[in-house]
Amino acid sequence: MNRRHALLALALTLGTATAAQAADANTVYLQTKDGRITIELRPDLAPKHVKQIKTLVSQGFYNGLKFHRVIDGFMAQTGDPKGNGTGGSSLPNIPAEFSQSAQFRRGTVGMARSQDPNSANSQFFLCLGDAPFLNGQYTVVGNVTDGLDVLDKIKKASPGAPGGAVQDPDKIVSMTLAEKGK
Repeated sequence: MNRRHALLALALTLGTATAAQAADANTVYLQTKDGRITIELRPDLAPKHVKQIKTLVSQGFYNGLKFHRVIDGFMAQTGDPKGNGTGGSSLPNIPAEFSQSAQFRRGTVGMARSQDPNSANSQFFLCLGDAPFLNGQYTVVGNVTDGLDVLDKIKKASPGAPGGAVQDPDKIVSMTLAEKGK
């Protein structure tokens, strides 16, 4: 009987370790001056977008970039090296991976794009509130799993600011993959 319990305990431990490793492979830590936001990426919804984000994170692309567009109650946008919403990385744009089942709710992470649905590159946004009007129109790449309080502290645009542009915006201090070191 003790042998059976030992085997069961071993199986449960190995199963837990495998699940944790899988989660770490798709977990990103976004550090701001106010703390850390943990994002669980969703390759099941947007494999090409997730691959590109992970590539950019591993290159340190996002480190130091501004939250250039932040609209209270809606979203905080970043990922533009120009800091004005017109830039991207040197990697190719990604075709849209819209999901009819994914919902844009508080904490959802989506890819920003131009009017062309296939123009997402490096910019992304974190929803500060529910945004059902984006469902099926933008690619969902993940969800905030910890740090919504930190997300809420990101400096917002002044009311009436054109396009939600932020004066003296907060920045991403660093963005790292969990599997690379916690």
